[in-house]
Amino acid sequence: MAQTTVMRLADLPTRKATEINYTPDAGTMQQLAEEMGLSALRKMRLEGTLTPLGRSDWRLDARLGATVVQPCVVTLEPVTTRIEEPFARQYLSDWQPPTEAEAEMDGDDTSEPLPESVDIAEIAAEVLALAVPPYPRAEGASLHQVDFTEPGSDPLTDDDVKPFAALAALKAKLQNPTEN
Repeated sequence: MAQTTVMRLADLPTRKATEINYTPDAGTMQQLAEEMGLSALRKMRLEGTLTPLGRSDWRLDARLGATVVQPCVVTLEPVTTRIEEPFARQYLSDWQPPTEAEAEMDGDDTSEPLPESVDIAEIAAEVLALAVPPYPRAEGASLHQVDFTEPGSDPLTDDDVKPFAALAALKAKLQNPTEN
């Protein structure tokens, strides 16, 4: 039996919190893994409460737990990461988009306009996408500098290819002509 993930707010009790417990099926987890470029999504669960605020507003307080497997950015070895991500959302009937000045300030990014319904699976996927490590590294993996050049030549270094390195060298030479 398929799990219903869409909750119509008008159908929920307005005097007490509604418990949320969502665990996607294997097919959904495989689809999410493919969409997010993961090697695997082993576990995923969202638990929390959807609480009424006043007459028409709602607050979602939840925690997403997941186990993801990604390739290491250095070695391509599988890296397993456990994600525990608490989050909150407020759905407000009188929500106003932030002004340009408010958007630049570090403010409330948990408030959204009041929807007719809330899709828990969609919220879980969004939170997971934001929590997945962008550059996973296997334990002990590090980038080393490797220089390649033809025999008899000096390899280029990072300092050699800096745009103003030659000008700095020329300036130094002009300021101290007797040192050369």
